[in-house]
Formats: sequence, structure tokens, C-alpha cells
Amino acid sequence: MSMQRSFLLLAAAAAAAVMPAAAQAPVVTQTHSAAAIPDFSGVWTHPAFPWFEPPASGQGPITNLSRWAEQRPAGATGSAALPPSKVGISDYDQLVGDFNNPLLQPWAAAIVKRSGELSLKGITFPNPSNQCWPHPVPFIFKQFTVQLVQQQDKVTMLYSGDHEVRRVRMNQQHPSRLKPSWYGDSIGRYERDTLVIDTVGVKTDRPYAMQDLFGTPYTDKLHIVERYSLRDYDDVKDALERNYKENWLFNGDVFSGHRGKFMQVHVTIEDPGVFTAPFTATMTYVPSPDSLPEGVCAENPHEYYNNKDTDVPKAAKPDF
Repeated sequence: MSMQRSFLLLAAAAAAAVMPAAAQAPVVTQTHSAAAIPDFSGVWTHPAFPWFEPPASGQGPITNLSRWAEQRPAGATGSAALPPSKVGISDYDQLVGDFNNPLLQPWAAAIVKRSGELSLKGITFPNPSNQCWPHPVPFIFKQFTVQLVQQQDKVTMLYSGDHEVRRVRMNQQHPSRLKPSWYGDSIGRYERDTLVIDTVGVKTDRPYAMQDLFGTPYTDKLHIVERYSLRDYDDVKDALERNYKENWLFNGDVFSGHRGKFMQVHVTIEDPGVFTAPFTATMTYVPSPDSLPEGVCAENPHEYYNNKDTDVPKAAKPDF
């Protein structure tokens, strides 16, 4: 009986060894453990205008030629309302993009220059934000508060403002026949402790097709790569220093006193139709003390930054 049992066991093992692969239990290979995926849940805020922190070295984004001599939190008028200067932080009341930047091709530099000339005359030139249109990537970084919702097959990005939503498909490819859309086609993956988002196909056939508050245009060749990671204060303090020197902290300094985790995104932007080379920048977020606010973009006749009403036509008496 013992010899017969041994023979049967050996026969069963041999049969299993030659069983077709299709009949065997599938082998699951997990390339990124769930424990290693960074947790970006919650609401994050970067209350600084116009937006990006310039890089420590190398080519950075277009910056403002008009400056304020000092930082000052927002007041009742909604703006620091300081006189323009040639030194200091970006003057949010006067958005004059550096059209002399060699990063810009001549035709794009001419558009940025015209927009700046309007701003110098006190004319607010239209953009996706003040005209209540969807914000293309990377213009959407102007929305300084964002919530990331992570799921197995997608990441959803909710922005403060007029219900702006980006949807990132995880571990997929851009389609071969891509239909342009308001926010482009975004695909994502995790690389160790970093969420990488790759975006192409941002809609160009639309009003206010610009990628920043200086009117810089973009073409169908626009390509954005975002790298999100969680960092400690010592890892981001150099970027915060550049932020203080470039951007207006309209809610005051919410960064330097924070010692929990920061969310930092490193952005690389290229558009051979507009730029002579790619450029990089960062944005460093802190956890928001508030939930994501609901808001609706609507026509507003009040120029809070000038402490006056906009000169719009007014009827002497009601129509009805």
C-alpha cells in the first residue's frame, strides 16, 4: 500500500508539471505594493499668485516684469494694491509677462507683449479665469486649492473655483487617435513615492487658449509632465524661498510654520510650437484647514482690486 500511495503522488505531481498554462491558476505580479503608494488624500493649498516657483537653476517659466516692492496679505479690497516697482514680487495688479525671455518664439512673444501693454494701461485682458471658461493645463494651476482622490484605476483632481475636474487614467497609454479636450488626456503611474501624470491633447480650438496669466499661448504640441510627491520641510524650503521672492502670498505666509508633510509637484512643460526649449517649475502645497469650497464663476461688475465698480453700461431706469 505504501508503494502504491507513493506512485500515485508522483503521478499527480508529473501531471501538474505538464498541465497547459491556460489551465493553471494565474500568477499575479504586483509591480508596486499598496503600502508604497503615497497617500495624497485631503485638500491641499498653494495660496500664491501668479503661480509657479521658479527652478533653482535652468530654464523656468515666464515671469512678471511688473513688481511690488514688498509682500502684503490681501485686505478688504482683495489685493495688495501697491504701486508697481522694478524689484520685489510679482505685481498681481499688473500682469506684464517677460516677452524678452528667449524661451518664447517671436510670434508668442508678440502676444505676451500685447497682453502686457493692455495691463499697463489698466485694462484687464480676458483669460479663462476672468471669463469663466474651463482652465486648460497648465493654466489650471492658477486654482490654488486642489483635492486628489486616488482609486486603483484613476486619480481624480478637484480644483477650487468653478467645479473644475481633471481625470487621470492610471497605467494606460494615450490613444493613438486622440480627441483634444478642455483638460487634455492625462495618464498616470506611480514611480516609488511619486505620482507621475503625463498630459497631451489640450484643446486649442477654444477662446482664451493660454497657459498662464500673461497670455502665453499654446499649440497642439503642448506636453506637460507633473511629478507629485510628499516632502518634509527641509526638502522644500529652498522652493519656498523662491516662492517668497516671486509670488504674492495673498493669505500671508502659510508655509514656513508648517512641519507636517508638504505636497510638491515638479512640472516640466514643453511646446515646440511656442517655446524654444522645455522649462521646469515647482508648486509646493500645504494641507488646507478647510474643505474644498464650492464656487461658481459668474459675471462680476466690481473691481475689488481697484476699489471701484467696472464701467459697464447702466440703465437710468428699470426695463420693466
